[in-house]
Amino acid sequence: MSTALAAAVLAAVGYAAGSVLQAVGVRGGASPRDLLRSPAYLAGLGADGVSWLLSLLALRRLPAFAVQALLAGSLALTVVLARVLLRAVLRRRDVVAVLAMVAALAVVGGAGSEQAAPRAGGAAVAALAGGAVLLGVAAPLLRRAPSAALAVLAGLAYSVAALAARAVDLHGGLTALVTRPLTWTVLVAGAVGTWAYAAALERGSVGAATALLWAVEVVVPAVLGALLLGDGVRKGWLAAAVVAVVAVLGAALVLAGAPAAVLAEAPAGRERGTARAGRR
Repeated sequence: MSTALAAAVLAAVGYAAGSVLQAVGVRGGASPRDLLRSPAYLAGLGADGVSWLLSLLALRRLPAFAVQALLAGSLALTVVLARVLLRAVLRRRDVVAVLAMVAALAVVGGAGSEQAAPRAGGAAVAALAGGAVLLGVAAPLLRRAPSAALAVLAGLAYSVAALAARAVDLHGGLTALVTRPLTWTVLVAGAVGTWAYAAALERGSVGAATALLWAVEVVVPAVLGALLLGDGVRKGWLAAAVVAVVAVLGAALVLAGAPAAVLAEAPAGRERGTARAGRR
C-alpha cells in the first residue's frame, strides 16, 4: 500500500472514530462548556484534525475521485463502531451496504494509481477560485434555505476545497503559499462547507443531509478532477472504477440513513457547530 493510499484510509478511520467519540462525549445532554472538559469529545475533535491533515497528504498523490470515495468509506466504519460502542441498531441492509462499500473501496484503491499533484493551468485556477467566490456569495443568500439545499452547498464547497488542495503549488515556502489563489480557495470553500453542513444538520434530518453531502462529494470531484486537473485512472481500470464509485455512492446513501450513523452523527454534529473546518 502506498503512503498516499494509507493516508486516505487512515483519514477515513479517523473521521469515523471522531464521529463516535464525539457522540460519546455529548451523550447525557452535556452543555457546550462541559464538552470542552470531555476527554472523549476532545479526542474526537483531535481525530478530525489529524484526519483532515491525512486527507490533504493523500490528495497530493492520489486523484481526487479516489480520495473522496475512500473518505466516504468512513460511513461504513462509523456504523460498525456505533454498533459496538453505542449499541446502535444495525439493519440487514446496513450490513450489505458495509460489505459492498468495503469491496468497492478495494477496487477504488486499485484504480486510483498514485500520481503527482497536477500543475493547474490558469483556467483551472480561475474556475476553482471563481467557484469559491460564488460559494461565498451564495452562503448568506441561502442562510434560510432548507436542509437539503444547505447540504448540497456544503458538498460543493468541500469538493472545491479538495480539488484546490490537490492542485495548489506548495513550492516557494509559506510566503509564496499565502499569495496563491488556490490557498485562499481552500480556506474560503472549507469555511463555507463547514457552516453549510452545520446549518443543514440543525434544520433537517441528519441522514438526509449526510447522504446529499456525500453524493455531491463523491461525484463532483470525480468529474471536475478529470476535467480540470487531468486526474487519471490506472490503465484498464476505468470501467471498474466507475462501477466502484457508483457502488460507494449507493452504499453511502444507505448508510447515511442507518440508525447507527444517525446516532453517531446527530448529537456530535449539532453540538460541535463549526469544529470540522477542514473535514472533507
